[in-house]
Amino acid sequence: MSDRRLFIITGLSGAGKSQTLKIFEDFGFFCVDNLPVEMISAFADLVLRSAEHKQVALGLDIRSQDFMKNFAEVLEDLRRRELNCRVLFLDATEKVLVQRFSETRHRHPLGKNTLEAIKDERKILSNVKTHADRIIDTSGLTLGELKEKISNALEMKRTREMQLSIVSFGYKHGMPIDADIVWDVRFLPNPFYRPLLKKKTGLDPAVAAYIMKQPKSRPFLDRFLKMVTFLLPDYIREGKSYLTIAIGCTGGKHRSVFVARWLKRALSQEGYSPQEFHRDLTR
Repeated sequence: MSDRRLFIITGLSGAGKSQTLKIFEDFGFFCVDNLPVEMISAFADLVLRSAEHKQVALGLDIRSQDFMKNFAEVLEDLRRRELNCRVLFLDATEKVLVQRFSETRHRHPLGKNTLEAIKDERKILSNVKTHADRIIDTSGLTLGELKEKISNALEMKRTREMQLSIVSFGYKHGMPIDADIVWDVRFLPNPFYRPLLKKKTGLDPAVAAYIMKQPKSRPFLDRFLKMVTFLLPDYIREGKSYLTIAIGCTGGKHRSVFVARWLKRALSQEGYSPQEFHRDLTR
């Protein structure tokens, strides 16, 4: 496999492609946005021959509709050239996308009512999304968090190793779009209703102690870990290059945060290297 890396950055309009390309530039990538589809093959050949540009990011969106219609064929053609080619798909909720278009006063590339255009674009890009090596939901991410996720994505290899992410969230803020496995821990007593714990989070030892005192906590955690470690080798064997385990509670500040932290530490002891994110911790 060539040491030349080509990342295709795509996804829904307004989900953060331009910002993502800037981040790739910060990491030393040569970035090109919306290259005409008929030039992609020639561009790939140039990358293989270039002595200077060994790491390249190519931004493509709905404006390149011919590329989107033939995405699988184009991707196969790129990989036949022995390019280390990865696809990063950016997504966000419809509510967030509408808000972003409203704030920037930009028209959607499809030129329709914004919400209608977003729904149509999501359908058009559904085939592209299935071929993604990594999906990032940018809905609630700060710029720093987006950069961290991209940094993790850049560590992906063309092997059957897997990037494992564990994210806590609150159901009242919506489920993470990029979750592969979702687990609801609202069956545990809520520390929010304990006056001394209400303003603390699941990262606080007092909250952790309260949750672990509950009769169901230890049996649940042991069985949860056993199930996850039972499944992970099969996900890796099937060629899954990333996996996001989302753990939810009501507000995303106490129970889900504690369980996510606990699972991250437990999986680390099992030899995995999971990343830990708390989406709604500061809301």
